[in-house]
Amino acid sequence: MDRPSGQELGRKPVRSEPFVPEPLLDTDQAAAIMRIHPKTLQRYARQGIVRGFQLGTMWRFRASDIDRWITEQLAS
Repeated sequence: MDRPSGQELGRKPVRSEPFVPEPLLDTDQAAAIMRIHPKTLQRYARQGIVRGFQLGTMWRFRASDIDRWITEQLAS
């Protein structure tokens, strides 16, 4: 039995766009942008004040999360 295609069901074809990952910053890079000490940034990440994740012993931060934190600090 033939199954109807996505076009026949009224679905739009899926456009495949290349995935571009967001750059990750290490602790030193993110701390320099935030103008805080790297150990302070790691403490903030452990406390959930700043979003980050740990890969083994290394912390990584998304640039957009750092930008969001700075914007929130300027707004308050």
